[in-house]
Amino acid sequence: MLKHFTLGLCALALSVCAAGCAADNNGNTTNTTTTTTSTTSTTSTTSAVAPRAAPDNSEIVTTEANGTRTETRTFRDGRVERVVVTTSPEGRRTARVYARTGEARDLPEDKVTTALSDTGDAIATAAGWTAEKAVNVGSAVKEGAKTAGEKTAEGAKTVGEKTTEGAKTVGEKTAKGAKKIGHAVKKAVTP
Repeated sequence: MLKHFTLGLCALALSVCAAGCAADNNGNTTNTTTTTTSTTSTTSTTSAVAPRAAPDNSEIVTTEANGTRTETRTFRDGRVERVVVTTSPEGRRTARVYARTGEARDLPEDKVTTALSDTGDAIATAAGWTAEKAVNVGSAVKEGAKTAGEKTAEGAKTVGEKTTEGAKTVGEKTAKGAKKIGHAVKKAVTP
């Protein structure tokens, strides 16, 4: 057994020596410096819930990231494009309204709770966008129609007057022509 042990030690010594010789034969000596770098990473978790139908032809998509919940209600038509309700990790809720014109406003605190259920017009009014512009447009259209109607009536009156004058002139000329023809016929008949 001592013989096997000695043989094993010799084999081990030879392998170490062979490895050292191979490194020396290579001619390269490498000094290795090891630097340890520690990196701190922040893991954010984001989850989204499938869109759900909401009143006034809209849908709501809910996402949650790092404890902040964001509910985005998108309208398919109307003055309001979308409403974004954000709930902080502390529970504070805010709402921002975006109009189709690109303008954005914050909703008053007392309207935040109903932002996901009110109609688009109610949300627009709460944000301070009144229907006044729509009324002004309606008035302008009405005024334009009235003006166009008056112009049409004036035009019809003018056309009517000209038609009457034209008919009167044609009638007078026809009467004169008939008198001439009648006079010529009378001359031709009387010898």
